[in-house]
Amino acid sequence: MKIAFVGKGGSGKTTLSSLFIRHLAASRVPVIAVDADINQHLGAALGLDEAEAAALPAMGAQLPLIKDYLRGSNPRIPSSESMIKTTPPGEGSRLLRVGEDNPVYDACVRTVDLDGTAARLMATGPFTESDLGVACYHSKVGAVELCLNHLVDGREEYVVVDMTAGSDSFASGMFTRFDMTFLVAEPTRKGVAVYRQYKEYARDFGVPLKVVGNKVQGPEDLAFLREETGDDLLVTVGHSDWVRAMEKGRPARFDQLEEANRQALETLHHTADAAYGRRDWERYTRQMVHFHLKNAESWGNAKTGVDLAAQVDPAFVLSEGAATPQPA
Repeated sequence: MKIAFVGKGGSGKTTLSSLFIRHLAASRVPVIAVDADINQHLGAALGLDEAEAAALPAMGAQLPLIKDYLRGSNPRIPSSESMIKTTPPGEGSRLLRVGEDNPVYDACVRTVDLDGTAARLMATGPFTESDLGVACYHSKVGAVELCLNHLVDGREEYVVVDMTAGSDSFASGMFTRFDMTFLVAEPTRKGVAVYRQYKEYARDFGVPLKVVGNKVQGPEDLAFLREETGDDLLVTVGHSDWVRAMEKGRPARFDQLEEANRQALETLHHTADAAYGRRDWERYTRQMVHFHLKNAESWGNAKTGVDLAAQVDPAFVLSEGAATPQPA
């Protein structure tokens, strides 16, 4: 199951995504966490110290390896240099699975200990000094999008992505890659404004969206969110002494998280699991191809010097049963 956490900057989406990751790990569910936010705070929220978080390998720096591995023996892709972030898989492409080991994970994944359980963590990597003023952050998350395009995951296998803040998520087709999107909203006008914008952009793509109210302090906050988000409001989260201690770098064991907040995470888990029955791999593949063709026409063909539409395999549908060739 592919799960996104989105919201405006400062809404608490990284904190909520880290709590959900901890909950899944404590439930003994295989989980890969992906930090796709420009601020790169997910590692720290999962308990890494500053040096450990800074040492996480950047997916963007491994893009040539990622492309070369995923290309496999796909005859429609003559070279990995012609692949772009939206290149879809086809016959002969290698696919990624949550529980396996592969060269992409070897290069990009680090295991994070979480009170005796574990999650695997990947990060896009931060802006560097050489990027400032000349690079777009969405070029960094291209590695994430390419991996999601080639990812096959089943029920009770989770990939949880902490997305970039606000509506920046719509600068690529990655927002359609998820079985469930949890939008973290504070009970403020700015908080619900991002919700309205996200819902409007996502409407035509059938993106499953639920709102998680955060920093809710009483009945008035709850009533405000209900009025503004209606049936999309799934659950709310209030003050947490556990989270405050975690933010100071001194968290208690996760099983000491407040009961109300533990129940909120359980609701997220049930909601994400229920989305499994609504999966439509054919639609998922069509949307993948749709955004690839848009990117090819907009900039990809000119950048690579080839017709990227030829990379589309019309007979291929990504699914749990899709086969992937093994490395030579």
